[in-house]
Amino acid sequence: MAVSSTGDGIVRDALLTETEERRALREAVGKLVGSFGREYFQEVTRAGEKPDALWSEMGRAGFLGVAIPEEHGGGGGGLEDLALVIEETAAQGCPMFMLVISPAIAGSLLVAHGSPAQQAQWLPGIADGTKKVCFAITEPDAGTNTHNITTTAHRADDGGWRLRGQKYWTSGIDEADAVLVVARDADSGRPSLFLIPTDAPGLTWQKIDSALQIPENQYTTFYDDVPVPADGIVGAEGAGLKAMFAGLNPERVTAAAQANGIARYALKRGARYASERTVWSTPIGAHQGISHPLAKAYIEVQLSRLMTQHAAQLADAGAEAGEAANIAKYSAGEAAVAALDHAIQIHGGNGLSHEYGLSDLWFTARMFRTAPVSKEMVLNHVAQHSLGLPKSY
Repeated sequence: MAVSSTGDGIVRDALLTETEERRALREAVGKLVGSFGREYFQEVTRAGEKPDALWSEMGRAGFLGVAIPEEHGGGGGGLEDLALVIEETAAQGCPMFMLVISPAIAGSLLVAHGSPAQQAQWLPGIADGTKKVCFAITEPDAGTNTHNITTTAHRADDGGWRLRGQKYWTSGIDEADAVLVVARDADSGRPSLFLIPTDAPGLTWQKIDSALQIPENQYTTFYDDVPVPADGIVGAEGAGLKAMFAGLNPERVTAAAQANGIARYALKRGARYASERTVWSTPIGAHQGISHPLAKAYIEVQLSRLMTQHAAQLADAGAEAGEAANIAKYSAGEAAVAALDHAIQIHGGNGLSHEYGLSDLWFTARMFRTAPVSKEMVLNHVAQHSLGLPKSY
């Protein structure tokens, strides 16, 4: 098993068994994103801007489209390749949530269920970064219970639909070219998945004032008789939830990968500071009160990375990946919070300074305990489906 070092004492891919091609991809992504670095990402975020330069470079390098089929301008790889790209990007201090939204969720949905026309229109742009597609399903009164969504699609005289309702916590719609929306047929009640350009009349959004310090903004989106043509459905009519499930495992796996990358970044900064910071002639990292929690966090992160890789490999093989994807998301969220918290603590007061690049990651890491599925719902899933316990909700 080959491993490589980042040069600062933190092993980049320890424990993971990867091909030479994937190790080369990992190094290439790290080199490109590292040339921008954490300070660049902080600057664009504080300015309310987008990391467009980094996004464009990743698109030109083929990193955004690694999991898009070659016939649509992608690299023809799988979820494991995309998870690798997302982890390495975050490990350089640049966790772009749009990577999870557009290539992972939207890209996976369109590859699995898009019509030939939809795939030709959107997948090449997703692959090279010139187009972004976001996803809207969460509603204020539905939450995790997607069966309770109330956004409705009404038949129009031209054979299409008119969408009415609202969604909540729609990420990145302000920078997206289209949005995938789950809505119920007003007559049958069956949900369908609709693909809508973000400049469609009647589609508006209002920014949510959140604690997340990331470039992607969060919005409540409103659908006021938004027109959707007859060919605007992704997948079969009335089978919106089935189509949506094609994006759930990729979403969980890539979210886990991003959390793992944040954790690796935190461990790298924490270990470096513990080695360099000297108090009473001794590096603070020599004390077990510092080193043991950091070592524990490292172990938890490596275990999380293994489960994330396992879940991605199951998904790529066409096997049932739901349990592994949920466990990966759960473990990554817990490990990222623990790693970041200890890295901040190691820095003392400096841990709260943006200069050290840790404190403004806190709510981003914390988000993964809640989204894209809450830790409680993962525990419910494992209790019921893995352990055979009675359903608790």
